[in-house]
Amino acid sequence: MVIPNRHKPMLAANVFLTAYSQSDFFGKLIFLGLFLLSAICWIVLLYKMRTARHVKRVSLAFQQAIEQNTHPLFALDATNLPKPAKASTPHPFAQIFMTLKQKSIDVLNKNRFFSSQEEGGNVAVYLSSKDLELIESQVLTTISSQSKLLNHNLFILSTIVTLAPFLGLLGTVWGILISFGELHGGAAASSNAAVLSGLSTALATTILGLVIAIPALVAYNYLKNFFHNLTSDMEDFLYLLLSQVEMQYRNPKL
Repeated sequence: MVIPNRHKPMLAANVFLTAYSQSDFFGKLIFLGLFLLSAICWIVLLYKMRTARHVKRVSLAFQQAIEQNTHPLFALDATNLPKPAKASTPHPFAQIFMTLKQKSIDVLNKNRFFSSQEEGGNVAVYLSSKDLELIESQVLTTISSQSKLLNHNLFILSTIVTLAPFLGLLGTVWGILISFGELHGGAAASSNAAVLSGLSTALATTILGLVIAIPALVAYNYLKNFFHNLTSDMEDFLYLLLSQVEMQYRNPKL
């Protein structure tokens, strides 16, 4: 009998439900653990994918706004620049800009204070090479913290990649053990159902473990590489800002 394609997903679901219902208490615990891992996997996977997409889009828009800006850099207000639709979405480029702006203003104010003490009156202030290095180190700290924020909870996917197959393997061994136990106990016709239930537990948990681990592995590697590249983009954005600051506030006599 040929089963229509539209009925195959339903049949597969029924196979897993049947294997779950026929398994013993410990087998049911393994199934529930796998179902829980699957739910956690897809929740984290979809959330991180959505976050990555939104962060990339708003970061590109923010950088383009900075590059097209014709006003002094520190005259810009980050609240008027592109930002995520939701406040909970990370905005690393804005954090980099605000940190650089605040640290640069602090250094300029410090230089202005000491210059006024030495020369008196209003004097032009600039940023030295040491000042720029100090600002760069401060912003690199911000980049590091933003990178950690983006990678937050990503370890859950890597844990599922390892845990799901092992949990499936546990179900496999347990199901085969139940089957051999029934065969050793008599192997009568009445024990066929118990033998088959053990085998179905073994096969179903193996498949579930792999079905959970494979998308988790793909998503983890993709997101890890995505956030690594985004960290590189953040560093490039930092040096873009530093070049603009240097052009505006570097002492032309040096």
